[in-house]
Amino acid sequence: MKKPIYILSIESSCDDTGAAILRNDTVLSNVIANQKIHSAYGGVVPELASRAHQQNIVPVVQQALHHANISKKDLSAIAFTKGPGLMGSLLVGTSFAKSLSIALSIPLIAVNHMQAHVLAHFIMADNQEKPNFPFLCLTISGGHTQILKINNYNSFEILGETIDDAVGEAFDKSAKLLGLPYPGGPLIDKFAKLGNKNAFKFTEPKTANEFDFSFSGLKTAILYFLQREHKKNEMFIKNNLNDICASIQHTIVNILMKKLILASKKTGITEVAIAGGVSANSEIRETLKSFEKTLGWTTYIPKFEYTTDNAAMIGIVGYYKYLNNDFDKENTLATSRLDINS
Repeated sequence: MKKPIYILSIESSCDDTGAAILRNDTVLSNVIANQKIHSAYGGVVPELASRAHQQNIVPVVQQALHHANISKKDLSAIAFTKGPGLMGSLLVGTSFAKSLSIALSIPLIAVNHMQAHVLAHFIMADNQEKPNFPFLCLTISGGHTQILKINNYNSFEILGETIDDAVGEAFDKSAKLLGLPYPGGPLIDKFAKLGNKNAFKFTEPKTANEFDFSFSGLKTAILYFLQREHKKNEMFIKNNLNDICASIQHTIVNILMKKLILASKKTGITEVAIAGGVSANSEIRETLKSFEKTLGWTTYIPKFEYTTDNAAMIGIVGYYKYLNNDFDKENTLATSRLDINS
């Protein structure tokens, strides 16, 4: 029997400090320290995020090891998020991973955050089937919106992406216009369940590349709509909050799904997955699942704990890189911008 591979993985790309232990492709622990301080500012404050990472990273790693019931001496390698993300936050995780790798004399593995969101589908988990290559993946988060063709564990082809705001930004900025606290995306989802999705119509922006997305125009249309209705009735938002949220969410989901359907038709690929924080949205999940019957797709929806930023998804990429002896040197650098194939 082969000796098991134990990967300690670290995620610090934004405002969550994460550490996980994987034994091969199975998660033994997945610890996340959230930063509540940003809600007071209506968004993530980079300087505050990096300071919080410095406070959280040691106890989070200690908890991950404790919950996995292993010691540092058992580790085979350390994987960490190299980018993309907030530079100050990335530096904390990168520096910690490098130092521990040197201290333990074990390999260092740099991981692309966006690859990790996609490959989270390959974590061994109950009732989670793994996609077959090639498959399409709609990656949707606060910072990214892309349609990818995944050829194998190391080959990611961008078919389309946002030319301005990411879909997560569209949700959060719309929520801010409605007076909802940060993060507002989950609240729009919550209120939308109580509303009429056809109550209000918003124009869907067009793009030159048929697979690309644009959300800044939609955000502006929502702003003007609310300003116009507020002049007529100062209680408009309060009296119509559920319907407004349902209409905004339905418009955004329509934009995403139309592009995804087009990509499937053009490529002939019917294995389709979603990934990233916004993949937790209930209407996106329900709509994608319905396509199994209406379009004959095989769909893959990640578990909720693997949708938002977490270290387990960093660990699964680290595991596959470890199998290929794809290691990094101690002089590797964090980077705020990183191509999906880097």
